Amino acid sequence: QIVLVSGHLDSWDVGQGAMDDGGGAFISWEALSLVKDLGLRPKRTLRLVLWTGEEQGGVGAEQYYQLHKENISNFDIVMESDEGTFKPMGLAFTGTDEARDIVREIMTLLLPINITDIYDPADGTDIDYWMRAGVPGASLRDDISKYFWFHHSHGDTMTVQDPNQMNLCAAVWTVVSYVIADMEEMLPR
Repeated sequence: QIVLVSGHLDSWDVGQGAMDDGGGAFISWEALSLVKDLGLRPKRTLRLVLWTGEEQGGVGAEQYYQLHKENISNFDIVMESDEGTFKPMGLAFTGTDEARDIVREIMTLLLPINITDIYDPADGTDIDYWMRAGVPGASLRDDISKYFWFHHSHGDTMTVQDPNQMNLCAAVWTVVSYVIADMEEMLPR
């Protein structure tokens, strides 16, 4: 059984793609790194996917889905970060009401850093195939008030990234993915 965390490499145009979507790729990598560094071993596999071809119609995501859809019942949740890695506000979620209640409870673990909100729905080109097929999905919600200052521009460089905000994003990603991966049962569908 698999809990999938992901971001994509999107530096196909004028910028470096540090914010869109290097930040999402980084926090997904960091989530798995933190779990490993802490010596945690969840009941399910945490899988990192760094998508390609998102701007070219999501061809990387479609290929991955086609290759793995025969095992769809083993995918617990698919998570994608693709709105930069600014100050996180919460988690967007798509799934059943019962699954949403479980995710809402998980988000209470993030009360010490004041990131507990649940939004509707999750979105992301790279996880859309899975969500349409009934797999629960989550996407990071953060303060995107400056997102379009840098989106697909020369300004999308590493200088946009704030290490403190990225650490908070990675914390959200790590807590949610680890707790779901370590629950006794998969999220209800």
